[in-house]
Amino acid sequence: MCGIAGLCNWGANWQQNIERMNEKMYHRGPDAEGIWASEDHAVVLGHRRLSIVDLTSSGAQPMESHNGRYVIAYNGEIYNHREIREKLLREKKVAGFRGTSDTEVLVEAVSAYGLENTLGMVKGMFAIAVYDKEEQLLSLARDRVGEKPLYYGFVNNNRFVFASDLNSITALDEFENPINSGVLENYFRYGYIAAPCSIYENIHKLQPGKYLEIKYPFNKYTIKTYWSMLDTAVYGQTHLFRGSETEAAEELERLLKESIRGQMAADVPVGAFLSAGIDSSTIVSLMQSLSDRQVRSFTIGMWDEKFNEAQAAKEIAEHLGTEHTELYITEQDAKNVIPDLAKMFGEPYADSSQIPTYLVSRMTREHVTVSLSGDGGDELFCGYNTYGSIDRIWNKTRRIPYALRKPASVMLGAFGSADRGTLATRARLLGARNIEDMYLRSEIGEGFEIVRRDCKREDCSLTIMDTYPAGLLEEAQHNLMLMDLLMYHPDDILNKVDRTAMAVSLETRVPMLDKDVVEFAWKLPLLYRKKDGVTKKVLRDVLYRYVPRELMERPKKGFSIPLHKWLKEPELRRWAEELIDRGTLEKQALLNADVVWKMWNDYVERDIWRVQIWYILMFQEWMAKR
Repeated sequence: MCGIAGLCNWGANWQQNIERMNEKMYHRGPDAEGIWASEDHAVVLGHRRLSIVDLTSSGAQPMESHNGRYVIAYNGEIYNHREIREKLLREKKVAGFRGTSDTEVLVEAVSAYGLENTLGMVKGMFAIAVYDKEEQLLSLARDRVGEKPLYYGFVNNNRFVFASDLNSITALDEFENPINSGVLENYFRYGYIAAPCSIYENIHKLQPGKYLEIKYPFNKYTIKTYWSMLDTAVYGQTHLFRGSETEAAEELERLLKESIRGQMAADVPVGAFLSAGIDSSTIVSLMQSLSDRQVRSFTIGMWDEKFNEAQAAKEIAEHLGTEHTELYITEQDAKNVIPDLAKMFGEPYADSSQIPTYLVSRMTREHVTVSLSGDGGDELFCGYNTYGSIDRIWNKTRRIPYALRKPASVMLGAFGSADRGTLATRARLLGARNIEDMYLRSEIGEGFEIVRRDCKREDCSLTIMDTYPAGLLEEAQHNLMLMDLLMYHPDDILNKVDRTAMAVSLETRVPMLDKDVVEFAWKLPLLYRKKDGVTKKVLRDVLYRYVPRELMERPKKGFSIPLHKWLKEPELRRWAEELIDRGTLEKQALLNADVVWKMWNDYVERDIWRVQIWYILMFQEWMAKR
């Protein structure tokens, strides 16, 4: 796990700026750094290294291919690099390798087969920059599901830049790109900024499964797709798995074991996050079944029993025989983290589980350098209760003609506009055109005017979810899962895991997002994922081969903290009210101060707007720290 950065056409002060970019990514790679520049300095690549595979200098980056034509800066892990290495040797594409790193395999594969063919054969998580000296062609690529971040764009109109960390780009001495106010409404709707946008104008996120090409004179780029989650879902649902439920569980177990076996490979200590949930318990169970020694597992707990899953996780760990470590966090622990969150993410981000995720990552890094995670299970195996509830509501609502529902929605919304409570939510749902539209309307952040009208812009206001083709898949809940996998999962969940873990130089790996696992999951009928009200059915069938059912079938408390309670207590309340000071809001000229303070008073007095208040505070904290 590392960080990459680069510049094109930067001029005389290129070295000062690439060094500054590298410095801002120190946390992503504290073990070493490297810089490469073309002879004319038109292309410059930077790299920070967290050594995981091949800890020697033979794995240092940026790295040139054996023939000297290509140079690569790369962040991530290629889990099947040994197989590709053997293929290169077998086909005599290379005479031998200098070391054992996946970076060398990757750049030699690009040299031998080209970038797109290489992207098709690799399995892993990555953000890649590779420069072809002969063609004067710089290519950037991001992994299939969006585990690793990659920002790119133009500064001062014609200077192309890219980096793993947005803070590396804003550190450039000529960075003056204004805030992209066009994304603010969607930020206050979702709590994050969806790709391909960023918080700054002319700076974008490369979307999962895509690669970018920019050629000399580096003033215009093209973006191409090498893998698509949407196409994978469509193909899978038109080529359904024909075996029984038992056979489906057996195949899923085989694929997960293959994925985990590859992801446990490292030249540094490896462990896993363990909650009391189905996903992480499945990953840890399979890890322990594949290991001849105790797997290291890590959990955080809360003293408030309403939020505490640590005891249940401990019982699972004891059954599996892992070497288990737990940390109980306090209100003060959370308070201490909050001031660092804005810089950690580089742009506004407000999923409050970012706090416990950071704390468990920090504790885990004290013992291991790599940790496996159970992320992806909910979206791939129909784990969210919301999918079923939206499906049920839509099946009732659709019986009323849209021509009647639409005006009724407007009228009902007028009655509910005073407090934006249950009545307003029902009004929004009633006006939905289809189930996909209803899913969007169910978003908790919709329906209020936080952003000032005089600062709104139209650019970059649409998201993947807004343009999702309604009825693409036959099963309604499959469409909702796919919508989440296209935006919510990469831009919220994977964003959170990457940034919080890399803040403490911990590499995280996600076995359920292996290409073969994802493609198999999309071939499953809905009944194999959800049956008789039981979510993640096929995943449970795998888990119950290792963990007794009674250890798992208890109410899920979630990976959360009582933030809404803490924010009303004196210390954090002072912090919050300073951030939303009316004078500050007026000076910024982005948010409607009257709306913000109405929501804050409602929150304090009536305990509503819990999530939206955190969105506002994280935005204001970012504004203060940027």
